[in-house]
Amino acid sequence: MEFVTLNNGVKMPMVGLGVFRVNDHKECEEMVYQAIEMGYRLIDTAAAYENEEAVGRAIKRSRVPREDLFITTKLWVTDTNYEGAKRGFQRSLDRLGLDYIDLYVIHQPNNDYYGAWRAMEELYQEGKVRAIGVDNFQQDRLVDFINFNRIKPAVNLIEANVFFQREEELSVMKEKNIQMEAWSPLAAGNNDLFSNDLLQQLSIKYKKSVAQIVLRWLFQRGIVSIPKSSNLKRMKENLDIFDFDITKEDMNAIAHLDTNQSCFPTRYKAKEVEEFLEIAKKYKV
Repeated sequence: MEFVTLNNGVKMPMVGLGVFRVNDHKECEEMVYQAIEMGYRLIDTAAAYENEEAVGRAIKRSRVPREDLFITTKLWVTDTNYEGAKRGFQRSLDRLGLDYIDLYVIHQPNNDYYGAWRAMEELYQEGKVRAIGVDNFQQDRLVDFINFNRIKPAVNLIEANVFFQREEELSVMKEKNIQMEAWSPLAAGNNDLFSNDLLQQLSIKYKKSVAQIVLRWLFQRGIVSIPKSSNLKRMKENLDIFDFDITKEDMNAIAHLDTNQSCFPTRYKAKEVEEFLEIAKKYKV
């Protein structure tokens, strides 16, 4: 496993396992357990995924020392305020069955995320969390956030894949010393990613799967990725990306796949945000 050192000195694995939409608790527990057994050290969950307890059971089953794991969970919108963050964090900690969280993240830039951050700063200073970060913060929100808080986010999770490469966002985060982490690094297979001609050609050239090409491409750009898979063969493949290098020429070829458009529905308009918030309130966090 390769690691990156965050802006507070904490080391974070460059590839992890995401468990978004793994709603079956038995499946989630087994998936996470098998991932840890095969070498995954970063596990990414969230209160809104409703599977923190399953992740916690897998961690408990594992023979890997707790200090060797890097566990991320996230604060949901309805708890995004000062008091809510304290409550939400403790609920997540209890569900996971842990003494501390490695990375605690504001899941969405909605509600009172400044108030929530004050609570998270306190949790960080108390040693209950090793690093704090944000999720889905665009450039304007991120820069504003940095300028009006004492502690800078260690990580910002945003969508990043070959079709939505986020080069400008990556440049800003590097300048601000914030680690970029890619959610949905394989674009959930959208835009026929796995049958893309260029990626197929590179797969043959490097004797690696298309997924491995994409994850290696993200790694070489300095981006942490959290692909999701419950298939043991693909889980192993997603972790096996550290024994080859994509040439500069091929990295540039992949750059031309960028559409600068999200592969998923966006929430930039009032109606879209209002619809999202109505749904967000229904989550059992």
